[in-house]
Amino acid sequence: MAFLQSQPPREPFLHAPGSVLGLIGVLIAIHLAVAFIPIPFETLVPYAFVPARYAEGAPPLELVLPLVSHMFLHGSFLHLIINCAWLLAFGPVVARRLGGVTFLAFFLACGVAGALMELALAWGAPEAMIGASGGISGLMAASFRMIRWPGAPTAGRLVPLLSRPILTFSGIWLLTNLIFGFTGFGSGTSGDQIAWQAHMGGYLFGLITIGLFDRRRAAD
Repeated sequence: MAFLQSQPPREPFLHAPGSVLGLIGVLIAIHLAVAFIPIPFETLVPYAFVPARYAEGAPPLELVLPLVSHMFLHGSFLHLIINCAWLLAFGPVVARRLGGVTFLAFFLACGVAGALMELALAWGAPEAMIGASGGISGLMAASFRMIRWPGAPTAGRLVPLLSRPILTFSGIWLLTNLIFGFTGFGSGTSGDQIAWQAHMGGYLFGLITIGLFDRRRAAD
């Protein structure tokens, strides 16, 4: 996302908030455990998000737990590295404004919203979805509304939802994911696909609801 480099101030890695670094640490620790213990694949399947479970009427725990647990699993080290890099790029802006606890709640809520969008657009699909990108997409959307664009409101207010910068970058992000979804462009050589539905769901949820989380932070 090079077009953002000139907007927000750069922050050294070790100056990122503890909530962001802690979340990255948890993601890395889980992946290392899965990769090197190793944990049998069958043991991990219940924690992945699989739309087919909802169409088949699985037990309640198997329907609720994967809404969150899928965010902490990754298919490869490359998948993990990409998500951690994006988390480090967009997470600090949001974490510094919301505070650690609210930041983590917002991240998880965006990830759940991404999974629900996946469910709605891929009902009954047997493919398992894993990765934190739905939650990270929500953080990206929130950070867009926190950046001080030219002509944006001052006094710490969020950039309006229907302002030109927000509409422009949102259109680019959503269109890019639609292209991935309908063409398969960007899919891995092993057949893994980009979870474009989750990206869109997390992004839209973050874009629209960041004001609610921000007001709660201001009220505390």
